[in-house]
Amino acid sequence: MKESGYTVQKTPYDRAASPDRKALMQIVYHLGAHCTDDERLLRCLLKNRAALAAEGIVVPGPARYRTLLRDTAAQLRGKPAGRDTQTLLLDQIIDADRADRLIFSWDNFMGYAQGAIGATLYPAAAQRLAAFAQVFPDSPHEFYLALRNPATFLPAMHDKLSLRAPEAGEQTDPRSLRWSDLVRGIRDAVPDVPITVWCDEDTPLLWPDVLRAVSGHASETQLAETTDLLSAILRPEGLVRMTAYLAENPNLDTAQRRRVTSVFLDKFALPEAIEQEIEMPGWDEGLISDLSAAYDRDITRIMQIQGVTVLMP
Repeated sequence: MKESGYTVQKTPYDRAASPDRKALMQIVYHLGAHCTDDERLLRCLLKNRAALAAEGIVVPGPARYRTLLRDTAAQLRGKPAGRDTQTLLLDQIIDADRADRLIFSWDNFMGYAQGAIGATLYPAAAQRLAAFAQVFPDSPHEFYLALRNPATFLPAMHDKLSLRAPEAGEQTDPRSLRWSDLVRGIRDAVPDVPITVWCDEDTPLLWPDVLRAVSGHASETQLAETTDLLSAILRPEGLVRMTAYLAENPNLDTAQRRRVTSVFLDKFALPEAIEQEIEMPGWDEGLISDLSAAYDRDITRIMQIQGVTVLMP
């Protein structure tokens, strides 16, 4: 887990500060990355779709927008969509009469997995995201992205692609890959779009904060069925006890809730969920250690990029 100050991004969309809410429909892109989320965030928000809709937050099903946005961005060729095109797209994506915040989630927005590892991470990301930002050019955008230690990210991607591209990423020097290069490239390509990132390794402690940052729901709103992530890393008896404890103590502040989560993880975490066996051709312990240390330094660099917020416990 990273040890640093915790920075909470204030959601740019603020009801009290927005007299004309329809004019400020916020477009949110949750970008993945691959091998970090497994769509848990999207599934949780979909389960809470009704409660979020009451706040003007719309979470459409992915089949309604993924191919549509991809094809539209390609057809626009970098040019902004006109008002009529935007209206037609929204008619296909959402049914609600009111949408103040529209959330899209797809780990292929930055590029498909087979092209994610080249001379840099996601070499096509900046160009692709600049194109997606032109689909709704009249609306402010936000990007959200989970990062992962290259020491485990690269092997996970290798396994993900093993059947289709056995040598994917093997020709790239892993020491040269930096998430900060990706984030800086996106900022340069779409400088007006704020970016929020977090370390996938910290997600168990940050999960409620990540959900709130992406959805933008009010602080008093309690989302249901938020234990999907913990259920994958806690023994069943630990999850039951933790859920019961949180239900009995609903008024814990952020720091207290994280301490509770940390205690239950220490006691009930599944060994296979926290102790990862890393196997990559040509890798040794020294390289893995070097990549992990470089990742820590890289997070510090990202924290210094203007317009970027890093969520940390």
